[in-house]
Amino acid sequence: MGFFGSLLGILGFGVGISIGLIVGYFLFIYFEARDVKDYPESSPFDEIEPNSLVDLLPELPLWVMNPDYERVNWFNEFIANMWPYLDKAICGIIKSTSEPIFAEYIGKYQIKSIEFEQLTLGTIPPRLHGIKVYDSNEKELVFEFAVRWAGNPNIVVALKLLSLKISAQLVDFQVAATARATLKPFVPTFPCFSNIVVSLTKKPEVDFGLKVIGGDLMAIPGLHHFVQETISKQVARLYLWPQTLDIPILDSSIGAVKKPVGILHVKVLRAQKLLNMDFLSKSDPYVKLSLGGDMLPAKKTTVKMNSLDPVWDEDFKLTVKDPEAQVLQLHLYDWEKIGAHDKLGMQVVPLKLLKPYEKKELTLDLVHSLNPNDPQNKKPRGRLMLEMSFIPFQEDSIKFSGPLSFHERKESISSLSDDISLRGAGLLLVTVIAAEDVEGKNHTNPYAVVVLRGEKKKTKARNKTWNPKWEEEFQFMLEDAPLKELIHIEVKSKKRRFGFRSKELLGYVDIQLKDVIFNGRINEKYHLINSKDGILHVDIRWKVI
Repeated sequence: MGFFGSLLGILGFGVGISIGLIVGYFLFIYFEARDVKDYPESSPFDEIEPNSLVDLLPELPLWVMNPDYERVNWFNEFIANMWPYLDKAICGIIKSTSEPIFAEYIGKYQIKSIEFEQLTLGTIPPRLHGIKVYDSNEKELVFEFAVRWAGNPNIVVALKLLSLKISAQLVDFQVAATARATLKPFVPTFPCFSNIVVSLTKKPEVDFGLKVIGGDLMAIPGLHHFVQETISKQVARLYLWPQTLDIPILDSSIGAVKKPVGILHVKVLRAQKLLNMDFLSKSDPYVKLSLGGDMLPAKKTTVKMNSLDPVWDEDFKLTVKDPEAQVLQLHLYDWEKIGAHDKLGMQVVPLKLLKPYEKKELTLDLVHSLNPNDPQNKKPRGRLMLEMSFIPFQEDSIKFSGPLSFHERKESISSLSDDISLRGAGLLLVTVIAAEDVEGKNHTNPYAVVVLRGEKKKTKARNKTWNPKWEEEFQFMLEDAPLKELIHIEVKSKKRRFGFRSKELLGYVDIQLKDVIFNGRINEKYHLINSKDGILHVDIRWKVI
């Protein structure tokens, strides 16, 4: 029975398999779906079923779903044509950057060598699926773009551990990300911006295969999803907005416009034994003060008539932009009612000699010029006495104070009174940037006039334009914060020739300075009053001493 039982079992298995295959085939043919439609390769949206459309939406480019995103086929064509050369250039950067990192591990953990056996990004370039440019009042260009790359790179890293060689290969790399890039600030040096600031607007999607010794690690259940999520989270933690990646393009000193960092207090005390430049009487001296590299007009003391030992005791405040490089220039003149004023002497004081917040008394020997070979420097020209102190703005004070521990810095910052910062002295910086659609009835040669506390400052006139650009900065040194005051800015037109109606008001705006004091800065466009469509663009900053 044992033999016959085994024989019957084998026959039954064979017959069962045969019958099962035949029955399964006929059932497959009989129950084949009859309602399947073959869609063409491209179909209009109104011909696609809702369920299919929902599946397709994540794959659609941004310019399809968002009208404010633009197609950039021309850029994708450019990248496609340049890709073989970009591949070599990018791989060269990757290799040169990785070699020092690999070198740190050679000799550790029994590692003999680490090197690239294969390094290519493949033949498929990344593609931009839409780009959007944002308007900005700042000197910058902001744009957002979506990039996708389903590449075929071949990156093989070989690690030699003792006598064992281990190879890891990256294949089938895919990434989808939406990023925002900012080119700033604009500078008058090619390529006309000094930095690129990049940040992601949402968490990127990353997928790839990793083969180690011929086996695909990503095929291990659960590992693929874990690695994907880990990489996406780490990249998002580093670069998801508000985190940014700063890429310097130009040196920060090239074309950069330096902003004020503090106030230089100068008290001109007196002078002694000055030269007598007059024939029948004594000199009538006065002092002109200015900072090197500053385009602002020089400040002047009063004229002391008929004196070779004048006493002034006059205080001046000058705006400092670079205390390490700037110098205080002092020129003494003999005032003349008619003709040029005679030069009595001069001297300079480097600001780097001053310590912040410390008052320094100086006695300067006057010279004819800074040229050491000038023979007129041998002639005694008297001395000038003055007091100087450099006071940084509150927001810049950390740059000039010594190194502090975190506790000390926190304690010093918390000790600052908000009441003092809001009511104390400071510098108001007003930059008249541009105007739009300012039209005059008789002529349009616009210029702007800025008025604060009775002090007037005006820009240069721009000829025959409705959209003038000035980019001119004005400084107002104030003893207290203008919390309840308005700054009045007018846009006027000046006729280039003499005649009637030589000046014409094109519009004006009154700006509350309260917001500037509390926020430190505003950069806004204002509609001009008494103008049909006129707009004025200004930037106002408040620096607290």
